[in-house]
Amino acid sequence: MLSEKLMPRFSETDVLGHINNTALPVWFEAARVPIFKIFTPDLDPKQWRLIVAKVEVTFKGELFYGQEVEVKTAIERIGSSSFVILQQAWQHGTCCAEGKTVMVRYDFANKSSQPLSEEEKQQLTAFLL
Repeated sequence: MLSEKLMPRFSETDVLGHINNTALPVWFEAARVPIFKIFTPDLDPKQWRLIVAKVEVTFKGELFYGQEVEVKTAIERIGSSSFVILQQAWQHGTCCAEGKTVMVRYDFANKSSQPLSEEEKQQLTAFLL
């Protein structure tokens, strides 16, 4: 799995002193950058080749401000034009949240999905669980 560590910001804290549930999709998106670079190496939005079809987050425990979080990222499944990214947020050795994001290879000019190339599938396979 890919791994990225972050320090939660005070602004991501809710009234109960936990990390707000809206922070997790943002953290997960930021940790997907190595996957994005497979499709758009320079991350140029004018050359973007992916869309998000579905995002799902399951909360398993509390996350707290001022304590490091590790976001782990892997590929769960590779289809013909889409793939599923599995991500987890860990704090103090405990998986506190898990996310799944369905990404689709997309042609913005034609407004349609495109098959993943063999090279893209091969690169994604490096991160396959």
